[in-house]
Amino acid sequence: MNIIHLKYAIEVAKAGSINKAGETLNIAQPNISRALKDLEADIGINIFDRSSKGMNLTPEGKEFIAYAQQIVYHLDELENMYKGGVGNRQKFSVSAPRAGYIVEAFAEFSKNINGSSAEILFKETGVHNTMKSVIASDCKLGIIRYEEAADEYFRSLIDEKGLEYRHLSTFEFAILASKDSDLASIEEINAEDLKSKIQITHADPYAATLSAANAYKEDSSEDSDRCIYILDSAAQLELLSQNKDTFMWVSPVPEKILERFNLTQKHCRFNCRKYKDVLIYRKDYKLTDLDKQFIDEVIKVSKDCL
Repeated sequence: MNIIHLKYAIEVAKAGSINKAGETLNIAQPNISRALKDLEADIGINIFDRSSKGMNLTPEGKEFIAYAQQIVYHLDELENMYKGGVGNRQKFSVSAPRAGYIVEAFAEFSKNINGSSAEILFKETGVHNTMKSVIASDCKLGIIRYEEAADEYFRSLIDEKGLEYRHLSTFEFAILASKDSDLASIEEINAEDLKSKIQITHADPYAATLSAANAYKEDSSEDSDRCIYILDSAAQLELLSQNKDTFMWVSPVPEKILERFNLTQKHCRFNCRKYKDVLIYRKDYKLTDLDKQFIDEVIKVSKDCL
């Protein structure tokens, strides 16, 4: 299998036609066509359905291209690592749930990145994608969140997947609302207080485990008849700040963020389920100094919030 042929196939899949791919790659159309036929002969499948409308991926082709993209990415990464004397580049990557205290910890951690060359990746996503990223080494570190009652299941799953486990924090979700909201003055919020408000929640409320059958809802429930689903964390905070009739269930939020967005954080007895944030990474991975600095910062900020 020729790596150049893989790159051609990826570009054709992206462009939807050999002509457009040829323009991007500056390669003659016949050369790309011949390379694709050779590639399909090598692997024994049809990657593309060819028609007058263009090149569409077959079901097998979609799967193949997904793997090909990973292979090409890692080969390019390997080449770049040692090209031009950048072998000593600092690298750090983490996949984590949306959480104010984790963002605050990452911001503080970023101030300590020294040296002339560094490659840093911070990705917010759910349990399923985080575990996939860590297992595939797309992210070296992962933070996953689950209900404490599911601890045995997740500990077993983490071990089964060849991952290390480290507890970071245990908490109850709190209500986040504007300081101008009626909720800010209520000493003990109950479910009825939320019915007349607008609940903000993530646009992807279901966080799947590696088995779709074990999907569980990340938020406790829909506590209001009116809900706004938003994926972007900054938009959530801005909406909470601007609309005093909104609220949101959140993990611990640092005081800095509360002050910045004029928000208050209220703990509620009626929703007392505990959740855990845990660090995961591959057992064959050795933590770097940058990794350790980030972990220390996460633990420090989480303690300040609780």
